[in-house]
Amino acid sequence: PGPQAGGPGGAEISLDEFARVDLRTGKIVAAEKVQGADKLLKLTVDIGAEMTGIVAGIATRYTPESLVGRTIVVVANLKPAKLRGVLSQGMLLAASDAGGQPYILTTEEPLPPGWKVK
Repeated sequence: PGPQAGGPGGAEISLDEFARVDLRTGKIVAAEKVQGADKLLKLTVDIGAEMTGIVAGIATRYTPESLVGRTIVVVANLKPAKLRGVLSQGMLLAASDAGGQPYILTTEEPLPPGWKVK
């Protein structure tokens, strides 16, 4: 079992703080390896009103080809950051097992890009 809310590994936040996080459905339209990085993939994700680029450390478990077309959950208002020289303008949600292997969070059905997750 993972850490409990407010317990080790996670401080409690208010509903107002959570509401600041813009979670959206996104459809992966393209994916490629990041040169010189074994764990990173660059994803082009349709989040409704726009396309965004996301760099994710999921290449140990997923190939670029296996991701195209999937519906994922994205943090759409994360401050952009450069990873290995590639701009990342969001973050996909994923869980990790005890060994650190990532498992992306997807939707049960393919939903349209840009739907608000709450």
